[in-house]
Amino acid sequence: MESKPGILIALMLGTMMASIDSSIVNISLPVMQRQFDVRVDDVQWVVTAYMMAFSIFMPLVSWLKNRIGFFNLYIACLIIFTFGSALCSLSETLEWLVASRIIQAIGGGALQPTVMAILTYIFPPEVRGRMLGWWGFGVMLGPALGPTLGGILTEHLGWPSIFYINIPIGIAAIVLSFAYMGFLRKQPRVKQKFDTAGFALLTMFLMSIQVGVSRLEKTGDHPWLVLSYFTVAGLSLAGFILWENRRVDGLYDIRIFRNVPFVSALLVTSARSAALFGGVFLLPFLLQQHLHYTEMEAGLLLLPATATIAIMMPLSGYWVDRHNPRGIVLIGLALLSVTMVLFGRLDVGSATNAIITAMLLRGVGLGCLMTPINVATVNAVKRDWITQASSLNSLVLQVSGAIGVALLSVVHQRRYAVYIGRGYTETVSEHLSLQDSFYVSAALLVLAMVPAVFLTNMKGRPVQTAEAG
Repeated sequence: MESKPGILIALMLGTMMASIDSSIVNISLPVMQRQFDVRVDDVQWVVTAYMMAFSIFMPLVSWLKNRIGFFNLYIACLIIFTFGSALCSLSETLEWLVASRIIQAIGGGALQPTVMAILTYIFPPEVRGRMLGWWGFGVMLGPALGPTLGGILTEHLGWPSIFYINIPIGIAAIVLSFAYMGFLRKQPRVKQKFDTAGFALLTMFLMSIQVGVSRLEKTGDHPWLVLSYFTVAGLSLAGFILWENRRVDGLYDIRIFRNVPFVSALLVTSARSAALFGGVFLLPFLLQQHLHYTEMEAGLLLLPATATIAIMMPLSGYWVDRHNPRGIVLIGLALLSVTMVLFGRLDVGSATNAIITAMLLRGVGLGCLMTPINVATVNAVKRDWITQASSLNSLVLQVSGAIGVALLSVVHQRRYAVYIGRGYTETVSEHLSLQDSFYVSAALLVLAMVPAVFLTNMKGRPVQTAEAG
């Protein structure tokens, strides 16, 4: 066996880089909005474009892993992500930044599943759990540090610095990978036929549904435009289902959707992701533009939630090992819906303790959801389908998050226009529109309780992690 610490550090650096980036950007969005002089629904593309590209690239990971091997795929991801980060930091227009974020996502989208596959391939079962545990700590450390680090860097060095930080991390990860994981280049390759038609149809669906939602605010006198996006989405989804139903080597086995507990888990994941990604997108605007906290102060206020998640995840995992996940998922959804209502009630003069309390409650709610819903997803299917279940869960998480950001930015913009039309001041209109957006998030989380009732009642079981690849 090669150096375990060296391999683990090389893999943790790559994953941390991507996970930090997933949380560090939001805190800088209000600053980007002011600098580029754009609306909230325009700057949301900095987040949405990344998530869209991420979701489109994800179905390719398994096929690429077989064709070029773990090592080459991991190195390619690191290079693309680092290069995209450099382009982001040099962006002088919003369009340039959005295009650079897409390049970032092509590399970042494959990092986590590739690392999971490498860890499973390298480490034997008797040490695999320990290695995955340390790697998981690194995965959680990224989002925990992201908002605070983003606030400090943005306030003192400007928003481009949140992307500059990825460059030395990416270079270090590449160097360590060549130093400690070069033996993976001898891994045998598999010439698996690529499902071109299936991938094209799935990509058309993912692109059209996400763009259609984001265009709701920009249709003007042409409602047929947004209708055309949704029509293309419906036709391409129908075509994808028909095509995959005839194949044995397609991207996904359509029969998995006949499983009611599995589909219920996906619906919960979808609603949770849409509500939370959208809510987190709007939160920095509430804290910085309405409550007048600095970027660094806003970053510090977001830290308690992620720290609480890190504490709650092993506790909820302990619960699921001994009980079924349904109850704790319902508790998590209830807590998160209350949190969104609390965010909506924050106003100028609200005590800092009220914000911290809401953040802590959010962390507890998320901690009650993340591990149990993952367990419910894989426990709902037979072992032969665990790979597909995990892949579809990640895909739904990303797509729903992108739709949630777009949807809530549209709600915010439309409600703002309504309040301005009623004669309210810009400040009051901004606060009321943010409030309505958080209430919509709360409603989505309440609706997610319906499919949560149909989750599997099986307790957690040991699952081989090879499906992550």
